[in-house]
Amino acid sequence: MMTQFLRLKLRLLANIFKRSPWQVVGIIIGLIYGLGLAGLLFFTLVMLRFVGDVEIIGAAVIVGGSATVVGFIVFPLVFGVDDTMDPRRFALFGISDRSLAFGLGLAALIGVPALVLGVVLLGTIVTWSRGVGETVLAVLGAALAFATCLLLARVATAVASLLLATRRSREFSGVLGLLLIVALSPVVVVLVSIDWASSGLAVLEGLAGILSWTPLGAAFAVPADAAAGAWGAALLKLLIAVATLGLIWLAWERLVATMLVTPGREGSAKSYRGLGWFDRLPHTPAGAIAARSLTYWFRDARYWVSFIMIPVVPVLVMVPLAIAGVPATYLPLIPVPLMALFLGWSLHNDTAYDSTAIWLHVVSGVRGAADRFGRLVPVLVAGVLVIGLGSAITALVLDDWRMVPSVIGVSTALLLAGLGVGAVSSARFPYPAVKPGDSPFQQPQATGTISALVQSITMLGSIFVAAPAIVFAALGLFVNPEWHLLSLVSGVVLGVAALVWGVWLGGRVFERRGPEILQAAVRA
Repeated sequence: MMTQFLRLKLRLLANIFKRSPWQVVGIIIGLIYGLGLAGLLFFTLVMLRFVGDVEIIGAAVIVGGSATVVGFIVFPLVFGVDDTMDPRRFALFGISDRSLAFGLGLAALIGVPALVLGVVLLGTIVTWSRGVGETVLAVLGAALAFATCLLLARVATAVASLLLATRRSREFSGVLGLLLIVALSPVVVVLVSIDWASSGLAVLEGLAGILSWTPLGAAFAVPADAAAGAWGAALLKLLIAVATLGLIWLAWERLVATMLVTPGREGSAKSYRGLGWFDRLPHTPAGAIAARSLTYWFRDARYWVSFIMIPVVPVLVMVPLAIAGVPATYLPLIPVPLMALFLGWSLHNDTAYDSTAIWLHVVSGVRGAADRFGRLVPVLVAGVLVIGLGSAITALVLDDWRMVPSVIGVSTALLLAGLGVGAVSSARFPYPAVKPGDSPFQQPQATGTISALVQSITMLGSIFVAAPAIVFAALGLFVNPEWHLLSLVSGVVLGVAALVWGVWLGGRVFERRGPEILQAAVRA
């Protein structure tokens, strides 16, 4: 039976190369990259065999190994994977729970992650082969680490297949994973800011000392402690590693038994009472379109995923700036204008998000200005909240309320200008977008240079309109604080003018190009 599981896994791997030529090329490139990285790590670990400072080497191996274990847990849970060896697929074969768990665990030995991990762990054996006892413990530690990582991956994948069966849950977990990555950005800043020449090694050894007594790093610490002469600690950590693997195996057996009698989750349809936003907003064309847009922003994953990602952008920008040495006095001035910029930019292709439903607007003869303005209402509301609260928080962080007018002026100009330019571009240059019901992380059905051009024009147009407010804000920051008030006035005036112009011109374009917009939606 075990042979059948291994043959099945090999056949599934071979089927990967029966896809389209370009997919096969991508898979081969990924394999080459993964194996190349594994080879580089193996060579590095072999060279460390001839380095005498075992404490530093051990600390690096323990920290790196612990991060690897975390990766085998987090990646399947957060991003989800297609489990081709799901235990539920074998429910009708009459295989006992324990035999099935063992067979599926054994099949996990076949795969690219197992190959890459095995190559790297072989390198650790060479690193710690400094005596008979050290070599034996290195082999045991590598075997325990290998089995622990693969079995954790199986457990995490099975849990993900149970909990992330619906599309909405997978989308939520994907967003959560991105937010988790962003949340680790401060850690990157701390690591980069550490003076490794003086205190970095102490930090590394302290972290390794903690991880070595946990299930994450115990298996990697066994040969390191033996090489350092701490045989008692090495044996204790070996027991921790063995106990960890045993507990994971028990959890895997229990999980397989549960999955065999548990059907897959299905998305449940929600029932709503009343007309929602359509009851609350004015019964006019613009009000109806605003109500529909608000409904989309709350229920459609394509919208709320984009909205959730907007606060992430400042973090991704501020981390490199902090690493580059930008003074902390200026960094708090970045988030609010940057979020306003991307909020305004988010509607540059909003018409295409309607897909074929745009025909309702075309055939009903709704005025273009009503369509353009109604779509802006959700972003306007969100933008007012972001600018108001964000400006106050910025002033509190800087302990300087003189900069609030500039923050409000620049942010308002960026937001309203982006909405104005987007009101025109979404009617004049709609390009294919993710279709309703599809995952927001899915690629559109067709792409081209027009998409990059429209995105660039919209963003550059926003910055161009806000340029005077940005200049006055800089003068207020570096020359005279009195310039901050002029930044507020210019930003609000230019932003409102750009918004009014965009709604008017975009409405005329929408009325004139209604059939072309519908044709583009059908073609996409």
